[in-house]
Amino acid sequence: VQLVESGGGLVQAGGSLRLSCAASGTIFSINAMTWYRQAPGQQRELVARITSDGATNYADSVKGRFTISEMAKNTVYLQMSSLKPEDTASYYCAADVRPYSGDSREYYYWGQGTQVTVSS
Repeated sequence: VQLVESGGGLVQAGGSLRLSCAASGTIFSINAMTWYRQAPGQQRELVARITSDGATNYADSVKGRFTISEMAKNTVYLQMSSLKPEDTASYYCAADVRPYSGDSREYYYWGQGTQVTVSS
């Protein structure tokens, strides 16, 4: 299974970006997809998560500014608005994947990340 993120870049404070994460490979189902971020010198933190039934949760720091889309065709988006310099980080996508219909085990996969830089 591969996860590929895209959509990062440089934006001024107050601006918007939309990140995408596409999962491919041997996938029977995806239980949840999650966006994390990690700024230099800081721990990776959960930004937003959505389950296959549409339940979402967000970090307090992004509530009201970021929106995670529902999963469609193994792809999820993160719409980021009213961006702040403190949102600058590498953003990573992760997914709980069940590869095979005959096997209930799930595995956690990570993408390589996409850089978001917000200038003041």
